[in-house]
Parts: sequence; C-alpha cells; structure tokens
Amino acid sequence: MILPSQALVLQAMNQALQRRRPKSGLQHHSDRGCQYTSELFQELLSENGITCSMSGTGNCYDNAVAESFFHTLKTECVYFERYESRIEAMQSIFEYIEVFYNNQRRHSTLGYASPAEFERRFTEPLCS
Repeated sequence: MILPSQALVLQAMNQALQRRRPKSGLQHHSDRGCQYTSELFQELLSENGITCSMSGTGNCYDNAVAESFFHTLKTECVYFERYESRIEAMQSIFEYIEVFYNNQRRHSTLGYASPAEFERRFTEPLCS
C-alpha cells in the first residue's frame, strides 16, 4: 500500500523528471522521511540515474538550504496572505515560486543572480 505522502513525492518527482529531463548524475537531497526512504522512491531515483543524499537523523543543519527557502517563502509570501481556499493558497505559492523566486529574486549565495539565471550559466553550451 502506498501512503499519501509517498504518492505525493512520487508524483512530484515524476513531474519534475518529465518537465526538466535531467541528465544522469543529478543529486536529490531530502530528510529521512518515509516517503523518501520508500523502496518505490529509491527505485525511481535509481532508474533515472539520480544519487540519493539524505540529512543526518535529527540534524536540521544538513538541510539548511531547504530550511532557508521555507523561511523565505513564509516571510515573503505566506504570512502576508489570508487564503480563502486551498486552491487559492496553491496558486499564490506557485506564482511566488515559479514567477518571482526562481526567475526574478536575486540570491546573494548565487552571486546576486536568480536561480533560473544561475542554472542557465551552467547548462547552456558555451559558444566556440
């Protein structure tokens, strides 16, 4: 039986794989939740040439980047909204992440580039 949390991460990873089509060698980092340690999720990573990386048990510092992102999401978006429905919350958070955070917001750790701009620098072929 697949738990709802397992189904959610499997669906999200499949969607990401279809949308982004990453090359073999990608690293997926997560905590040690049962949805990430499940046999099905581990098989999906392996089948797609993705290396699994997990935080140490009970060590939030291993996942500092993700923790920082969720803090930013809450303090720049969620805490300023009063959502009338789950769909409204999903749309607002999607827009914040996909339109603003990934494409417009500058990040000091990325040399003041947006995540999309930073990624393009390393994935576009160099001109000869």
